[in-house]
Amino acid sequence: MGFSDIFKKKNPANSARPLVRPILRPGLPPHPEPQAENDFIIVILDSCRYDSFMSAESQTITKLGKVEKRYSYASWTAPSHYNLLTGLLPHTSPEQVYASEYYKEDFFNYNTRLGAKGIEFANMVPGLWFPELLRNSLGYSTNARVSLPVLNPKTGINRCFDSFELMDSHNDMRAMLPTLKFSSDRPSFYLLNVGETHYPYALPDEDSSMWPRISGVNGVFKKLNASVDEDGNLQKSDDEFFDQDKLDKLRDRQVHTVRYLDGVFEELFDTVPKNTHIIVTADHGELFGEKGYFGHGPIMHDKCFEVPYLEGKIR
Repeated sequence: MGFSDIFKKKNPANSARPLVRPILRPGLPPHPEPQAENDFIIVILDSCRYDSFMSAESQTITKLGKVEKRYSYASWTAPSHYNLLTGLLPHTSPEQVYASEYYKEDFFNYNTRLGAKGIEFANMVPGLWFPELLRNSLGYSTNARVSLPVLNPKTGINRCFDSFELMDSHNDMRAMLPTLKFSSDRPSFYLLNVGETHYPYALPDEDSSMWPRISGVNGVFKKLNASVDEDGNLQKSDDEFFDQDKLDKLRDRQVHTVRYLDGVFEELFDTVPKNTHIIVTADHGELFGEKGYFGHGPIMHDKCFEVPYLEGKIR
């Protein structure tokens, strides 16, 4: 049974949404003739740890394929997305395997995902940038829709994309869907960075005044400015760490966002053309009090690296 059979009812709400104009990047060379058959989408559920995803018991996303526990190469949004855009997806951590052999197999799998031939890690040299391979060698239209400001279009991640847009809201995957455009002339690649699963783990219709507020997390960019005393010594924050009851409630909020997103994915599956290959994963996990940690970033803990991973093709 294909997705056209699973999802017979289209969501008319999408057609009523205004088109969000993408930011077009000038100076890119003309597209070559397409060398692949499949449209390709990578959906990154930002900060979504593996066991939160499993606790949500998805009914729609998991129709793509079997959920695997994989491991991110990084514990923070920006470096993790940079790594993803070198073409290296979260890994399985196999024993007694050389890294070079793992990369070789990982890249060979793109031949099936893209409906192409001859893709291997050597194709990435010297640029080591997957959107460049997709666009300038395989003829893809390359596009990104991101939720988190650390991935904004002025960062180095915006390289070799035909369109790259920071969405108006940090937690509204549904708003991305009307901006997805597909052509019969060439396949499209979309990177979708989804923010509902990121702190404060909020749905788009929630009143922001009701969001949980963690001192030291909210206004993080402002708090990066150093505060020093009269002797020039760095002053550390005296913010109290959340108690475990509050941290448990935050994890419940993340699980709830995955359940909500299950419905948005149904709309995504109805939006994309047939022969679209979709990967769903996360950039890193999240800590909710384990061994005294909260969040992600400068943390070395399994739960900060464990992410869900599944993929499949819309037929």
